[in-house]
Amino acid sequence: MKPTAWEFRNKLTVILNTARQKGQSYVDIESGSLHKDVGGDANAHHRMPVCCEVMMKMMRNGDSILKEPSSGHGATLTIRYVV
Repeated sequence: MKPTAWEFRNKLTVILNTARQKGQSYVDIESGSLHKDVGGDANAHHRMPVCCEVMMKMMRNGDSILKEPSSGHGATLTIRYVV
């Protein structure tokens, strides 16, 4: 079954909350890792655009894009979220 936007959002929220509870000031998330954690096939990036879109929409003031693939929706998109 293909991962949904809700599943990506839920997993990202868990990662951010865990980092906050550990006292981290930020966490860097790479879209390829998030996609794999949610259960997306690492070789089939058919849901990668959804994953990247969720990551971008969850950005808040202070967050920053560390690496953006030329397509904007690749497995190397990396965002630093301030927690």
